[in-house]
Amino acid sequence: MCFLCTSIHIAASIVVRSALRRRLPRVPATEDVVVALSAMDSVIGLVNRIQRACALLGDYGADNALPTLWDSLPTIVVVGGQSSGKSSVLEGIVGRDFLPRGSGIVTRRPLVLQLYNTEQGQEDYAQFLHQENKKFTDFSLVRKEIQEETDRVTGRTKQISPLPINLSIFSPNVVNLTLIDLPGLTKVAVEGQPESIAQDIENMVRSYVEKPNCIILAITPANQDIATSDAIKLAREVDPAGERTFGVLTKLDLMDRGTNALDVLEGRSYRLQHPWVGIVNRSQSDLNRNVDMLSARRREREFFATSLEYGHMASRMGSEYLAKLLSKQLESVIKARIPGIMSLVNQSINELERELDHLGRPVAIDAGAQLYTILELCRAFDRIFKEHLDGGRPGGDRIYGVFDYQLPAALRKLPFDRHLSLQNVRKVVAEADGYQPHLIAPEQGYRRLIDGALNYFKGPAEASVDAVHFILKELVRMSIGETQELKRFPTLQADIAAAANEALERFRDDSKKTVLRMVDMESSYLTVDFFRGLPQEVEKGGSPTASSVARYTEANLRRIGSNVSAYILMVSQTLRNTIPKAVVYCQVRGAKQSLLDHFYAQAGKKGGQQLAQLLDENPVLMERRQQCERRLELYKSARDEIDSVLWA
Repeated sequence: MCFLCTSIHIAASIVVRSALRRRLPRVPATEDVVVALSAMDSVIGLVNRIQRACALLGDYGADNALPTLWDSLPTIVVVGGQSSGKSSVLEGIVGRDFLPRGSGIVTRRPLVLQLYNTEQGQEDYAQFLHQENKKFTDFSLVRKEIQEETDRVTGRTKQISPLPINLSIFSPNVVNLTLIDLPGLTKVAVEGQPESIAQDIENMVRSYVEKPNCIILAITPANQDIATSDAIKLAREVDPAGERTFGVLTKLDLMDRGTNALDVLEGRSYRLQHPWVGIVNRSQSDLNRNVDMLSARRREREFFATSLEYGHMASRMGSEYLAKLLSKQLESVIKARIPGIMSLVNQSINELERELDHLGRPVAIDAGAQLYTILELCRAFDRIFKEHLDGGRPGGDRIYGVFDYQLPAALRKLPFDRHLSLQNVRKVVAEADGYQPHLIAPEQGYRRLIDGALNYFKGPAEASVDAVHFILKELVRMSIGETQELKRFPTLQADIAAAANEALERFRDDSKKTVLRMVDMESSYLTVDFFRGLPQEVEKGGSPTASSVARYTEANLRRIGSNVSAYILMVSQTLRNTIPKAVVYCQVRGAKQSLLDHFYAQAGKKGGQQLAQLLDENPVLMERRQQCERRLELYKSARDEIDSVLWA
């Protein structure tokens, strides 16, 4: 984690340290919420605190992979085209010069502006969330800090960023209010801007104004046709009934002589559910002469009070009236939304806690605890592996398939018909004794025919061993993938897989030696009783010393082949039963009992650094857990903020 993220995480943990030990509050009825909130000095302060916690813990609606509280908070968003007078409106509401000015896109990051009304006589000051311990009493330095903080994220280019800047202003000359200032809507990219800048800004603005909890403050200059207003056009799309939109008409004093904005201000040109408010901005000459905002407010009041066109509505015009109107509306919306926010908070806490349980605990730092964690993870893998073998999970049945289908099929396909054909029997019997003729029966011929036939059993025996080995390796792979806790640790996964497969190789070698030895045992000692009852193969009337094969008729040779075939069938039935026993004993039983024994022995010898390397967590999952932990802190902090108000 970067230093900045660590600092934010520590700061946020201090803010919410008591929240982690709290139980979920009872969700009160809506009427209880309204009564409780009515007793507050300002419900806006409650949302401000939650909003600050959101900013501290990285929730500003940009990450769709996590629950977001930011999007559910009622907010007032300032929307307007470039040079519409947005900055002048905000400074008029605050009563201070504090916003950067210039050509092109000046606002390139969302500015979350939280206003706090203080007691009369107290000095105005500002604080940034990213410099929480520093008070700014010189508001020219506030302007400078906004610019530098913007450049810190976007560089000195004209790029924009969704990462907000949080600024709080404390003054006896403001009302409790929160506004979010967004980049001005534009149509053309200027030098240094990407061609997509206009669409990028519109997408950012839309991401705010589309939310049902958003109050839209649409800024339009009076000397522009309302039908061409970028702010009104966008507001009409997302709020066609005008229920969430407040229209502000700026630059009333700059309209052509003989014209006025009464059709707009009185709702005839474009009707909204809320009244339009007119604003008189400071002129460029006022800015050049550093006319302060308090003087500008007085001049604004005088303009409306003495105006022939607007005098009848002077009481509901101007920056001060706009601030009070917005504060009252925001407070009303917050009271209505609190029950839904509480429900969202409790639901999200449950979801995040379930996911954190799923992701697992953070890794311990001492060697003993790390070794314990490794052994627990190995045991979890081993349990799943055994479930595959014993039938709790699929896969083990494939081993039965090797014994019940593959092995019998392989045995049936052995070329005994060719080996015991009349031609081959004649050849083997003729060659069996070399220059010595048979005395009574072709015993050496029998033995050679049997040895040759038994040799064929080695192929199916080895194939059975290899087939079971392949299945066991596949079950190891599946078990590692299904051991949820292991997904966090790719290095440990790889080491367990390597150790398990190495053990399986040893079991395979042992199994292969065993089954081949069983085949060799059949060749080493024939079942004598089987042959003692067979008739002698001496041609009737012939001499036992007569020359070799000439004395055997075709019937004699067929009988020899039939006898050998009967013996081989008996051996085949024996091996069909004993090969699976050997394979299970050497491979399956070995895998169940001692698959990771060597790994356990090696792990016990490792030092702290080596153990830590084994628990080198998957960076993606580690980051996900940290995100969930921060977001959970946010929701618990919000729960405590609401709880402290409702159940005080």
